[in-house]
Amino acid sequence: MSDSLLHRLAQRAGLARDWVDANNKPQQVTDEVLRKLLEALGHRASDEAQLQDSLSRLERSDDAQHVPPLLTADQGKPLDLSRYFPAQAGVRGQLEDSSSIDLQLDAQAHLPGDLPVGYHQLEVAQHRFTLAVAPSACPSLHDLVQAAPARCWGLSAQLYSLRRPGDGGYGDCMALEQLVRSAAERGADAVAISPIHALSAFDQQHYSPYSPSSRLLLNTLYASPAAILGERTVRLAIEACHLEQTLTSLEQEPLVDWPRAADARYKLLDALYQHFSQGDHPQRADFESYRQAAGEALEHHCRFEVLQAEAVDKGHGADWRNWPEAWRDPFGTEVRALAESYPARVEFHAFCQWLTERSLQRAQEAAKGSGMVVGLIADLAVGADGAGSQAWSRQDELLANLTVGAPPDILNRSGQDWGICGFSPEGLKRNGYRAFIEMLRANLAHAGGLRIDHVMGLQRLWLIPRGCKPNEGAYLYYPLEDMLRLLALEASRHGAIILGEDLGTVPDGLREALAQKNILGMRVLPFEQTSPGQFTPQLQWPDDALATTGTHDLATVAGWLKNRDVEWSRRLGLIDESTEQQWRDDRRKEHDGLRRTLETHYGPLKDDTAVIDAAIGYVGHTKAPLVLVPLEDLLGLEEQPNMPGTTEGHPNWRRRFTEAASHMLDDKDAARRLEVLAQAREQAWERDR
Repeated sequence: MSDSLLHRLAQRAGLARDWVDANNKPQQVTDEVLRKLLEALGHRASDEAQLQDSLSRLERSDDAQHVPPLLTADQGKPLDLSRYFPAQAGVRGQLEDSSSIDLQLDAQAHLPGDLPVGYHQLEVAQHRFTLAVAPSACPSLHDLVQAAPARCWGLSAQLYSLRRPGDGGYGDCMALEQLVRSAAERGADAVAISPIHALSAFDQQHYSPYSPSSRLLLNTLYASPAAILGERTVRLAIEACHLEQTLTSLEQEPLVDWPRAADARYKLLDALYQHFSQGDHPQRADFESYRQAAGEALEHHCRFEVLQAEAVDKGHGADWRNWPEAWRDPFGTEVRALAESYPARVEFHAFCQWLTERSLQRAQEAAKGSGMVVGLIADLAVGADGAGSQAWSRQDELLANLTVGAPPDILNRSGQDWGICGFSPEGLKRNGYRAFIEMLRANLAHAGGLRIDHVMGLQRLWLIPRGCKPNEGAYLYYPLEDMLRLLALEASRHGAIILGEDLGTVPDGLREALAQKNILGMRVLPFEQTSPGQFTPQLQWPDDALATTGTHDLATVAGWLKNRDVEWSRRLGLIDESTEQQWRDDRRKEHDGLRRTLETHYGPLKDDTAVIDAAIGYVGHTKAPLVLVPLEDLLGLEEQPNMPGTTEGHPNWRRRFTEAASHMLDDKDAARRLEVLAQAREQAWERDR
């Protein structure tokens, strides 16, 4: 009986007991794992009584008496409300533009589909709720260029890898601004950047951009203080802190020394804040305006930063889940009292966020002002650190006791644990999708596009109980239809395109659902093979996905040609000798196949340099609306930014370019490849129009 109850509860909670692995083999989650997952989701499941109670609670919360605080609808289509309300029920409310409406449901209890796009406050049968009416799809590149077919192109960059004189040891928003101006001069439509979510100000050993403290705020190390406060102000602060020698040393390093660079940058930011907070600073009004507009999300994040430092100092540790109970409540009186005891420390973190926000805003304005169709494409991480700010401030909406990962597959036989937490589907519904909407708005604020990492997470995520192995997890399903509608609504408001990273195991039907919403998938050259060496002809690449030569997690084209990723995997013990030989055998076929494919279009290729040129041209000739080329491939570099499956041994998220961002595109190889790419895109447009 209890097993049956367990399985019913798991199904009702959105957990998939049965799933199909990467080898297309059916798998089943054990009852023990289901119990652990249910407990972490807030459903007690240790015995039959608890199972029955949890199931009853879920059923009560999902019955017709509980109208969710937010419902979604497609513009122009009636919404079936028969689950909640009787036919012909009256509807009163206020539209987002403050105008009033008074209508009624039809004979099938459907709400008419003629409400405008937006968030509207409705009342039906004494139940009040928000109705989010979404456009049919996100903006497309065709919409932005106002012509079809769109054949745009751009570059992708790891922000920290950029250089500029006086950067302090890593790329920042000023270096980004220089890059976008340079790229725009050469005809680029977009620059996609690595995530710039807020990391912990306390723990600078934790610098992966895909494991943020919060996806609502920014990484303040990327601020460009001189662009906002003036170069003289920054120079005087550097001198006052005696940072000249340290910064010069950091700038000469081939890799980012994150702990040392962060320490220096925060000393500088603190000095700048001290100057800013004295007297009536001319930019104080702009800062106050920003702080008021940023509201609760900013205030909670700044309080968290202060609390975290205090907790470490008092021996409680950096993880809020181990703090005293009163400190775990972001709305509690003790948290408020502590923040009020240290107003300057809270304001300092708000000041740093303001500088970063305005710096990023400048970069996007430079991109659009220079003629880019899209400008910056921001990157949205799939989750946040369970010990971080967002999980603390949105505890009912993030699952801090479950980590996101991937089940075992061909490349990762033990599975993956990414060490981050995802949204709670039930928590999102309970809170009117607040955490999802505010996250979208934060990341679209200064971007013309948004790349959603592991876009499959809109439908399901592989979740693992804390302390368990990656293969001891299960898929949790999400309200895909609601989330896609909200995504389309927010994207349309910001005039932004949406990209979905759909590499890996993709649920059936998801790519089609994304395409209907104008969300571009991703096609990556090394993956476009039907078998080793059999590459997809360029005219068979889809027109509903962006095309690229590589990603931050893959070998660069030059590195792929030299098997650098295979060498690294063997050196770090990620593969054994037998697997290495298999990889090398397959890679040999792939090298030969790519060369044959490219020579069909470009004639004999004498060396790897020519192969890289041809690969960029080949991708450029596809029907993809957007082609992105990583800067590493543009420059012909061999080393990749990140080596998946590693935290030590490979310099993940630390590699820097040697040339300054302002003129790195003048490099002869880069300049030649940019011309190849631009010509290929022009020819693709002529061919397909």
